[in-house]
Amino acid sequence: MINLYIAPSSASSRKARAWLKEHDIAFQERNIKSKPLNAAEVKQILRLTENGSEDIISTRSNIFKQLHVDLDSLSVSQLVDLVVKYPDLIKRPIIFDDKRLEVGYNEEEIRRFLPREVRTAELHHLESQLSS
Repeated sequence: MINLYIAPSSASSRKARAWLKEHDIAFQERNIKSKPLNAAEVKQILRLTENGSEDIISTRSNIFKQLHVDLDSLSVSQLVDLVVKYPDLIKRPIIFDDKRLEVGYNEEEIRRFLPREVRTAELHHLESQLSS
């Protein structure tokens, strides 16, 4: 099952939701403003990242700027505690399943959540258009 963690005020969150619905992809949605993540959930997301905190922390957010924190100096448990305490640090939307993670909305990257047979069919269709 695909999970979609959103903030309702986020335009990227609304785009991700619309894209998943448009492509008939089943997902569970969670508003992380009204129901923030707990420590176990933050760790689960961190395990899926390629670059750790860099992938999920919004260094442009007001709360990050106010905290004056050096992410590189934090242990994993300190980082998790910080995210639990200040959920606005998290970039949104977060789209993930057991193996894949997408943070933010990128129409190219979100396509990896399409079933393989759909991606293959789209690729064949594109190739046939290019060869015409």
